[in-house]
Amino acid sequence: MKVITEAMLRDELKRSEITEYRVPDGMMLSPAAREYLQQRKIKISRESASERQKEAAAPAERTPEMAAPLQAKYRDYETGALYLEKPEYMTQIEGDMLVVKNHPRIAFRGKLDSLQALIVLDQAILNEKTGYGKMIADLDDILGVLREIMRCDALNEPLRVEKIIGLTSAELRERSHAPMKFFHVKYMRLPDYKMGIAYALLNQLRTAVREAEVTAVNAFKNGTNYERQDILEIFNRLSSAVHIMMCTYLQENNI
Repeated sequence: MKVITEAMLRDELKRSEITEYRVPDGMMLSPAAREYLQQRKIKISRESASERQKEAAAPAERTPEMAAPLQAKYRDYETGALYLEKPEYMTQIEGDMLVVKNHPRIAFRGKLDSLQALIVLDQAILNEKTGYGKMIADLDDILGVLREIMRCDALNEPLRVEKIIGLTSAELRERSHAPMKFFHVKYMRLPDYKMGIAYALLNQLRTAVREAEVTAVNAFKNGTNYERQDILEIFNRLSSAVHIMMCTYLQENNI
């Protein structure tokens, strides 16, 4: 059953003065909408199917007292409530469905956005120096994966990523967990400014990926279950990819 919200009523009734509001068959008033009508001392009644058919046959005879809700443009993702216009505190999550702007899915998309911005900034900084062509290319690959995550989330499509920085999921996991074996460096060395700007940028990116992963877990938590396992898995691999880039940097620079 569709819900008539207080916002819909306020928008509709500001153009007319009525003493009775007829709720169309198949629709219901939200608690706030009902209270709003009661405060204005407007009688609430329900429109029957026969009345609706009669009114449809003779639309010229309609009066303000017989007003029905206007065509809603949006739906509430959580409650199913209808909106004539999009409230400023809400945003579209998919199609015509709205959520509040601090909804976990929107917070996740915001973190995705800031993570992409950080990568572009890192690339711009490294591009002003020499010798970082491979690192910039790997960052571009990670950027592409993040953009694909954003697209698949928005369109509710499955995420398929075969490789990141040229490595499969299994290869990323193996190398990230055994840096001494593959890169001859200790596992997760503490960063230091003397390791250079590139390493500092990669370390900052590693922490940002971890933060984004936390928002992803929050976004796709449904009770005790977690949806979008494809996205959650790729975030694990993204942090592995950045760690591998850090290990490669230490190996190539004998640090």
